[in-house]
Amino acid sequence: MAVDSSTRSSIILMEVWNVLRHDWLFLATAKLRAWTDYYETFARVAKMVTIHAFLAVVASKNWELHQMDVHNAFLHGDLDEEVYMSLPTGFKVSDPSLVCRLRKSLYGLKQAPRSLFAKLVTALQGYGFTQSYADYLLFIYTRTSVQLNVLVYVDDLIISGNNSTAISSFKAYLNTCFHMKDLRPLKYYLEIEVARSTIGIFLTQHKYALDIISEVGLLGAKPAKFPIEQHHTLATASGPLLPDPEPLYFAVLWGV
Repeated sequence: MAVDSSTRSSIILMEVWNVLRHDWLFLATAKLRAWTDYYETFARVAKMVTIHAFLAVVASKNWELHQMDVHNAFLHGDLDEEVYMSLPTGFKVSDPSLVCRLRKSLYGLKQAPRSLFAKLVTALQGYGFTQSYADYLLFIYTRTSVQLNVLVYVDDLIISGNNSTAISSFKAYLNTCFHMKDLRPLKYYLEIEVARSTIGIFLTQHKYALDIISEVGLLGAKPAKFPIEQHHTLATASGPLLPDPEPLYFAVLWGV
């Protein structure tokens, strides 16, 4: 919400964080303008080749492999810009013209993913991790005989290392910085099932494939060797354009 200087003098800066940090779901739905209300919005995601290399090192050195998740991730980010919003529905005050100033990011804010990543970087570097130049989502910690590697994908962290005590200490540190959920040994990541044995690490997307087939109602369909009729001749279509794809198509496409 745009607020001019004359109006700002009457604004009460409300701390909504103490309410939002509980298990309430509140989304910011304001229509913010890029390069006016915010500047950068990207969510850092690791490269797939980095993920493969990360797991290959773990398998070859027989390191431990853990996963942690930042609970209510986008509520942790700090805002660089001044962001104001209308009062939440049901929130009663004496003056209805008052608005809230956000001190922390919210789900729905365009800059929330970037704010979270910036805070993650600060926390990891504060512990002694070095950010990789090859992939900024890979962080490396080396002290004498201890080595820890962390791979970040938005709010998911994969942790590997050669020392169980060091991994436990690092997890405890993360819990002091964020509200973390310890998923323990890595089993499922980015729609990829991870199975570990004495001979290495096995990756499969069997469950993901079944979920897609189930979503589109083809779980009972017969498999085909070819997705289209062989030797089919394509012709230019002259009819009307197809309507926009259903939202379900994009949900399946992006795995959400």
